Amino acid sequence: MPEAVQPLRRLLLDADDTFVTLVTADALLRRRDRAGLALVAQALTDADDNHADWIVTAVQNVYMIYAGEREAAVRTCDALLEEPDPGIRQGAARLSGTLAAINPVLYPVDSSGD
Repeated sequence: MPEAVQPLRRLLLDADDTFVTLVTADALLRRRDRAGLALVAQALTDADDNHADWIVTAVQNVYMIYAGEREAAVRTCDALLEEPDPGIRQGAARLSGTLAAINPVLYPVDSSGD
């Protein structure tokens, strides 16, 4: 919902408590959709180093298990690179790099029998 964007951005960049940043980013990423990734990407653009570290921690926590989920998030970030908002584009590029650096624990089973 458009009216939720600004309150969520304030939570992602909460000046008083980085735990709020972590849990908000975590919740948005667990949606596993374009809207959540776009909000997190834009927050990465505006975040100071401390907040960015907590956002990256949330990305790692959410996408470190399943390779398929991480790959889907990378594809969504690639699509966000086409957004008109330069903040989303810049954040999506950074988010995509963060996702690419994650080595997930579980990969799909090779069904070819090899």
